[in-house]
Amino acid sequence: MFETLAERLGAILDKLTRKGALTEADVAEAMREVRRALLEADVALDVVRDFTDSVKAKAVGQDVVRSITPGQMVIKIVHDELVRVLGHDAQGIDLAATPPVVMMLVGLQGSGKTTTTAKLGKRLTARDKQKVLMASLDTRRPAAQEQLRVLGEQTGIATLPIVAGEEPATITKRAVETAKRGGYDVLLLDTAGRTHIDEELMAETAAVEKIAKPHETLLVADALTGQDAVNLAKSFDARVALTGIVLTRVDGDGRGGAALSMRAITGKPIKLIGVGEKLDALEEFHPERIAGRILGMGDVVGLVEKAIETVELDKAEAIARKVKKGAFDLEDLAEQLKQMQKLGGMGGVLNMLPGIGKVKKQLDAAKLDDRVLKRQQAMIGSMTRAERKNPKLLNASRKKRVAAGSGTSVQDINRLVKMHRQMADMMKAMGKKRGMLGALFGGGPPPEMPAELPPGGLPPLPPGGFPGLPGNFPGLPGGLPRGLPGLPGSKKR
Repeated sequence: MFETLAERLGAILDKLTRKGALTEADVAEAMREVRRALLEADVALDVVRDFTDSVKAKAVGQDVVRSITPGQMVIKIVHDELVRVLGHDAQGIDLAATPPVVMMLVGLQGSGKTTTTAKLGKRLTARDKQKVLMASLDTRRPAAQEQLRVLGEQTGIATLPIVAGEEPATITKRAVETAKRGGYDVLLLDTAGRTHIDEELMAETAAVEKIAKPHETLLVADALTGQDAVNLAKSFDARVALTGIVLTRVDGDGRGGAALSMRAITGKPIKLIGVGEKLDALEEFHPERIAGRILGMGDVVGLVEKAIETVELDKAEAIARKVKKGAFDLEDLAEQLKQMQKLGGMGGVLNMLPGIGKVKKQLDAAKLDDRVLKRQQAMIGSMTRAERKNPKLLNASRKKRVAAGSGTSVQDINRLVKMHRQMADMMKAMGKKRGMLGALFGGGPPPEMPAELPPGGLPPLPPGGFPGLPGNFPGLPGGLPRGLPGLPGSKKR
């Protein structure tokens, strides 16, 4: 997400930070490059012009000139302007209404409405403990209603029984009545779409809105369509009372033009973003965190929140107890690798850490993806229970057997054992510190990680911890380690 834009802006702003003092000419040149980068990212021209003019006006002021680090001040100004363009505070789904709270999802065919309906239903059920009913009003697309029914079975969420031949208006009335009688907290209406905007689509959507009187009307738009998504939002808002936007396929959008233009042009908040195909790959849109990711500042708060949601506490606490006793075997390592995958895999975690953007090319060259985690899990899975409990049993013949069983080499087994030994030593030291997250993340990534990180390793956490977090990461006193533990070439503190 935003990879291309983040890389371009990072290079431009790095030039400014290298200069001891900034002139108006320096800022003007940088803003010309920022303007070009935003336009190439498919951000609307009006938004680009407003953004660069605002940054330039603030960046040539006395506060920046007199600042000890003017380059850093400009980065802060760019960050604040990005937050302003993206919409300041996060606005989540509003449940403050008399049940059943009706939510209508609208948009073009192929934008991901049906899948998003199921994702939203799962999110409301799991996070907000709501009793949800889903209903498909799409009578035109073949098997659209059946698709929602199947998704309902997969997520364990109730769906309105299908009645052949019913019109959307009739289905809407039946859905509202069923939700009331069944004591449901939320009713999700998956409306029909078209391949393009036409009068028939708009009339049908307006008719459903009149019957359902939705508390939330969410436009589902494909981020990959760029400015077409912005035009779509304006068209729908002219006919129905949109309350927010859900951007899908954000994980595949390296430019980010739609997200940066949507709020500024339509005035409608982006409430949720789809970041993957899995049914739990739906996140709240936080402008400040997104701005941080674009500028390479990471999103540690988001990472912690994701960990709290996905980590199986009982297993994590069991590992933490073993760590405290100085015991950490390969079965525990396998469990950590599973938890890493739940957090979005290697890339998902690293992209949310500060400073990783500066070694992005090295990470890509090292091919750090989920295949690394799966290969390591395969190696551990090919060992006997005794070998996993006591890696010292792995002599030459046993390593050959494990390598053959996992489709790897003896060298791979050696690297895995070495990484485990380093992690065990570090975790033994960390066991004296309390904190489940410290134990969870303390081991660092697989041995394939490049050792050539920026001078001094990753940046330390701020003295006061990250905003919204009580202190620093538990178990990581003083911030992130210099280098990453468990990796060849890492520096000890």
